[in-house]
Amino acid sequence: MTDFTLRVDQNKYLPVGSGDVHAIVTVEASGPIERAAPVQAAEIIIVDASGSMGYDKIAEARKAAQAAIDTLRDGVHFAVIAGTHEAEIVFPDRAVLVPATPQSRHAAKEAVARLVSGGGTAMGRWLRLAADLFSEYQRAYPGAIKHAILLTDGKNEYERAPEFGANLSYCAGKFVCDCRGVGVDWVVAELRQIASTLLGSVMDIRRPEDLEADFRAMTQAAMGKTVADVALRLWTPRAAKLSFVKQVSPALEDLTGRRTEVDELTGDYPTGAWGGESREYHISVRVPAGNVGQEMRAGLVRLVLPESGEVLAKGNILAQWSDDPVQSTRINPRVAHYTGQQELASLIQEGLQARNDGDLDTATARLGKARAIAEKAGNEETAKLLDKVVEVDPATGTARLRRDVDKADEIALDTRSVRTVRMRKDPEA
Repeated sequence: MTDFTLRVDQNKYLPVGSGDVHAIVTVEASGPIERAAPVQAAEIIIVDASGSMGYDKIAEARKAAQAAIDTLRDGVHFAVIAGTHEAEIVFPDRAVLVPATPQSRHAAKEAVARLVSGGGTAMGRWLRLAADLFSEYQRAYPGAIKHAILLTDGKNEYERAPEFGANLSYCAGKFVCDCRGVGVDWVVAELRQIASTLLGSVMDIRRPEDLEADFRAMTQAAMGKTVADVALRLWTPRAAKLSFVKQVSPALEDLTGRRTEVDELTGDYPTGAWGGESREYHISVRVPAGNVGQEMRAGLVRLVLPESGEVLAKGNILAQWSDDPVQSTRINPRVAHYTGQQELASLIQEGLQARNDGDLDTATARLGKARAIAEKAGNEETAKLLDKVVEVDPATGTARLRRDVDKADEIALDTRSVRTVRMRKDPEA
């Protein structure tokens, strides 16, 4: 079994008259070095084979899919889907997932080698077919880890928004999907919507020749998962009001609207599959203001297996009222750090939208402020990406937009705006 630990960081002291409680919940999972038997798992590789993939991109996509197939652990059930305006199973030759063996890998790689580009793009239909394959597999292997990779280079032009939304809703909770966009003609918001719904990631791949290494790394990460489905179960007092539950590391994801009611005071928030990793969550609860010295539990956080209700780890969120301004006005460093990271992501996305809308003053203000926050937080990757879009005078701090911005740099900034950095160990930072 994977071992889980849960730690709550907060300043529990509140000023008189206040009821806003903030906490950062750090969850760490560490698996055993050796397992008696591998965890049951399934993988589906979804490759965009539409006309826009052309010759070069489809050639690199074939190599990437073959690398992923080679990386599959023996016994993992898998399939490959080619996506156009329809969804087609490339391997196997029937609508099932098959175990990975030397023979099945060889056959799958041969099938992938015959992929050619043509047709349109309808990503929701690709995902729906994957969901059906996973559902059939789930009947035989309940509790298995189910993961998909989706690659595209274009827009979802052959699927209207209502159909796309319905397909995503159909897939929610059935599997985790990591999305990759290659080139500069895909829409970040579309892949972000898929990744958010299916608890996966989205990343930009600037050069098609980088796909192979990325697919191999994604598959290796999927093979390292040891627990299929874990939920944050949050209890709050009757008089309290939950403000939000957000994942804040390694990437930002608002889970507030994903709540599944357990009882009148308790709800589950999905976190997906876990391997050896660490994630952090920001929980905010508003409670009725208390008197000086009064202490209460503002929340109980448990990490659970939803189907069985087994508790893997737990921690308390507390509130105590104080008239000592030193105690009650101190912001917990972790809360401050991740609040800043959330502001950074919002500023970047708002700034890029304003830039695309022609509102250059708003774009300059938002992106200039984002650059300052990124530098202060030690988010060097985001700071470098911002430098390709906005220029800041080091002497005056005045920001101005760069005239010529590479589309790939803009996509990279948008895509990676939700990726956060952990707080520096230096307390002074």
